[in-house]
Amino acid sequence: MNTGDFDYHLPKSLIAQSPLEPRDSSRLLVLNRQHRSWEHRRFPNLLEYLAPGDALVVNTSRVFPARIHARQEGSDTRIEILLLHRVEGDVWKAIGKPGRRLRPGRRLEVVGEGAEGGWIEVLDVDGEGIRTVRLSPGLSLEQAGNLALPPYIHAGLEDGERYQTIYSRETGSVAAPTAGLHFTQGLLDSISAKGVNVVQLTLHVGPDTFLPVRKDDPLEHKLQGEFFSIDGDSANRINEARQRSGKVVAVGTTTVRALEQAALISQQMGSSDLLPSAGFANLYILPGHRFRMVDAMVTNFHLPRSTLIMLVSAFAGRELVLDCYHEAVREKYRFYSFGDAMLIL
Repeated sequence: MNTGDFDYHLPKSLIAQSPLEPRDSSRLLVLNRQHRSWEHRRFPNLLEYLAPGDALVVNTSRVFPARIHARQEGSDTRIEILLLHRVEGDVWKAIGKPGRRLRPGRRLEVVGEGAEGGWIEVLDVDGEGIRTVRLSPGLSLEQAGNLALPPYIHAGLEDGERYQTIYSRETGSVAAPTAGLHFTQGLLDSISAKGVNVVQLTLHVGPDTFLPVRKDDPLEHKLQGEFFSIDGDSANRINEARQRSGKVVAVGTTTVRALEQAALISQQMGSSDLLPSAGFANLYILPGHRFRMVDAMVTNFHLPRSTLIMLVSAFAGRELVLDCYHEAVREKYRFYSFGDAMLIL
């Protein structure tokens, strides 16, 4: 297996720069793994592929304004810092550029409206380039920070809520769980009215969602762990769906990772049922992975050579996935975070 096996050509014109209105007006490419076939639908048609007793599992994580602009004291050189997750109090893990300006002991002045007097101190750096930083007491990320839109989105976003799912509640993600951006409350109400159980979990999305794999061997790529949590009520409702032969339909690759990580933990604890779980999901899903919990998934179209297209390929087969991507390019689907969706059955 080589990283180049997961490459494909995408015209830049197909990278969606803004979300559609309403949210559920996107297209939906429905891929049937068993029949190795696909069809072109609209996102509200998702309802037709769900059955009473199924569990539709969503990630409730909410994006926080993780990107901070700063400068070294006495210098006009701009420095960009991306907060990853809080360690404790005002101490965070972060990455940034230019790296030479982020050495331990450096204190940086936060710039921008609402950042007066704010500073960031670099405490440490590990072998992977992850910094430990301290924010000045009282620094408001809501005022000093910005949403970290992916680097392939060049247009601004007038309404920050369009980079949040309508069911987001647990703040902690650097990037949105974008498969969930397609849902409206009306569609969710219709899904529930059909007898489908909408189940919630949380996985806080890290910056790996943007990043290509730069190693030729995917196994040499280091995947950062992401905090996830599945409570007892959600675990019970997923187990009930499985016991009644319902499908577990994961909304997004983040939900897939959380479910499969929790299933692995449950198996290691001697349970065939899903147990409540919390911790860091560091499961690297590549072709050959045996899926223990997920029967179907809703997902967007992913970057070439990324861990996410590898995950989808593990679920549906690399050749079939790439065939579908080539079809989506031919049909001029919109790609990536604000793009169209796939349903993989």
